[in-house]
Amino acid sequence: MDISFLFLLFLLLPILLILHKKNSSPTQTNFTPLHPYPILGNIPHIFKNRSRMLDWASDLIPLSPTFTSTVSPFIFTANPSNIQHILHSNFDNYPKGGFVSSAMHDFLGHGIFNSNGPLWRLQRKTASFEFNTKSIRSFIFDIVLRETIQVLIPILDHSITTNKILDLQDLLERFAFDNICNLAFGYNPESLAGTSDEGLRFFHAFDEASHIVVKRTGSTIPWQIKKLLNVGSEKRFRQSQGIVNEMVSKFVRLRRKQDDLLSRFADDPSNSDELLLDISINFMIAGRDTTPTALTWFFWILSSRPKIVKQILAEIKSVREKKNDNKDEFFEFEELREMHYLHAALSETMRLYPPVPLLLRVAVNDDVLPDGTGVKKGWYVMYNSYVMGRMKSLWGEDCMEVRPERWLVDGVYRPVSSYKYPVFHGGPRVCLGKEMAYIQMKAVVACVLERFEIEVVEERGEPQLSMTMRMKGGLPVRVKHRNNNTV
Repeated sequence: MDISFLFLLFLLLPILLILHKKNSSPTQTNFTPLHPYPILGNIPHIFKNRSRMLDWASDLIPLSPTFTSTVSPFIFTANPSNIQHILHSNFDNYPKGGFVSSAMHDFLGHGIFNSNGPLWRLQRKTASFEFNTKSIRSFIFDIVLRETIQVLIPILDHSITTNKILDLQDLLERFAFDNICNLAFGYNPESLAGTSDEGLRFFHAFDEASHIVVKRTGSTIPWQIKKLLNVGSEKRFRQSQGIVNEMVSKFVRLRRKQDDLLSRFADDPSNSDELLLDISINFMIAGRDTTPTALTWFFWILSSRPKIVKQILAEIKSVREKKNDNKDEFFEFEELREMHYLHAALSETMRLYPPVPLLLRVAVNDDVLPDGTGVKKGWYVMYNSYVMGRMKSLWGEDCMEVRPERWLVDGVYRPVSSYKYPVFHGGPRVCLGKEMAYIQMKAVVACVLERFEIEVVEERGEPQLSMTMRMKGGLPVRVKHRNNNTV
């Protein structure tokens, strides 16, 4: 046991003992795979696994006959009935909160991902309307088109000439960052092209700030102490946050009346500049992190599955032939929607490698989940979509195989319940950008695969939690021109 752990335990022990004593009497139906320690209860278990919550939850859940394990004050579940209850049936009893929201507050503030109640509903209503309008969809599509054809494709092509190995995960994160800045502010930081010092500074600051607030939840020394002393990661966070806030505040002050997302929220005079800053950063998180994470795992999976690549290429060719298109022309919106096999392949990847694998809610009042698990007021309930995607009871004996066909009925993509597949969440907080995320991913994949072969040059595949489940070490690839005879 290291000194830093003892120091942390000494500071927090009184509070944790009170919490444990108050909430340590679950109902008899709770499955508890770990034996609590005398006096300390489950506190040592929690501290030991504080920095590996996903792995820990993934180890404990399958031990339970109902796929719900209790380590009070935590409940880990992968039971679809429980998830429907938490996200829909008893939604108001399970808001966001607790230590995760506290750790994120400095960065996310009162934005849509870190708020509840009327403030959340107000942001949700405005965003929902905008994401369902034809103009915003066209705007997003135009951004993706321009960034893909004018920047991403030339970078991949140039790497062939120079025989350069690229970190595809890094490229995709920059690609997504430029896209979301264009959508939110009408501003292109050019982080993918690397042609703007200001834009690169903005990208790196945003990246570091988001990583640091996530790491707060597993920090050995309480992050509040480091923040108070302004040392280590908290000093870097303050510097990075300052750069991000400076940039975003500039756009908030301008409140340009044009076709960007910030202007839609700025039209409401009740939204203060501070709230507009929070709203902007939250939407930047949504647009920058999830899509590139999903695409990184997707290209990694394709690198060892040529049959799936062949099927995707055949579908792209079929769509092209309907309108006599050639590969120099960007796909139209409806053409991308016709790519059912590609849609299924992306869904299959996210089943096994969900961008957000573990989500936490806090119980407002005592409750009983559908599988009989008792929940005490103030307990943390975490649902695990990573485990769910690997359950034979939900997906069959071949659940660990990558098989896009499981999503197709007569060649047409068929979705499943969001409580069986909570990759885009469910209930009132279901992801607003789900359709546009698919369109962006399909656009990138179709354009890249049609032109290039992507070869992974180093062994990869280990998940690493940040804002999303990124690939540890990035995804180093070598790019080659595709032989058109194989399409």
